[in-house]
Amino acid sequence: MIKETIERIEERIKANESIGTEKKQELLALVGELDKEVTALARTHQDDAHSVAGFAAASVHEATRENKNPELLKQSLDGMTMSVRAFEVSHPGLTGLINTIGQTLWKLGI
Repeated sequence: MIKETIERIEERIKANESIGTEKKQELLALVGELDKEVTALARTHQDDAHSVAGFAAASVHEATRENKNPELLKQSLDGMTMSVRAFEVSHPGLTGLINTIGQTLWKLGI
């Protein structure tokens, strides 16, 4: 299920016409890293990995929708951040990656 979520995120980014080519490549690279990180997390924390991927998908959706709602974007980004908070020590790469994705999506969504 995580792979399907990651694939949906990638498809949404690729299909969005308002994101420039360079920004798409940056986001797709970040999503590729996210795939590796959540797959590793899923080995020991399956439900948490699903939450991280789900909040990432919601955040991408909110940042790339045509009629943006800043409050929904903020809530989805906050959820994504909260989903990794417990793993700051054990998975610092995932936490840093989520922060980078969140900053990138916030800039797209405003």
